[in-house]
Amino acid sequence: MAVRFQVVPAAYILFLRGDEVLLQLRQNTGYYDGHWAAAAAGHVEEGESVLTAATREAEEELGVVVAEADLVPLTVMHRTDNNHEPIDERVDFFFTCRTWSGEPRRMEPDKAAALEWFPLAALPTPVVPHELLVLDRLASGEPVPLVIPYGFEG
Repeated sequence: MAVRFQVVPAAYILFLRGDEVLLQLRQNTGYYDGHWAAAAAGHVEEGESVLTAATREAEEELGVVVAEADLVPLTVMHRTDNNHEPIDERVDFFFTCRTWSGEPRRMEPDKAAALEWFPLAALPTPVVPHELLVLDRLASGEPVPLVIPYGFEG
């Protein structure tokens, strides 16, 4: 029997306040450390829906409570690093959120060096590349594609 292709699912919440987005500066994670990234994001765990994963990550990383109904689907990114490593085959679910309970703060200071609001039109550098693609499209005011392939040749 052939082994089936698998992908790693992840949930991202882009917290929006007016024309600003909340970003964290990654550190000590081994993945794009020193880059700005979505303030709340992480892998979907076994037996968990992507909505539950998103709200869990918001509480774990920012100490805020987000209702699943307040998550607005933005796009799904099918992403690869083209290195044939299973860990680098991804499906990323991006949501926007404008309503939550609590004040966002760094709950994992060992993994996030900073947490700041930035205008979508003036993002810091560097931003994790695949997230920057989504943020730039969101900032453009044009519709964000429902599905974005990323890292595929052609």
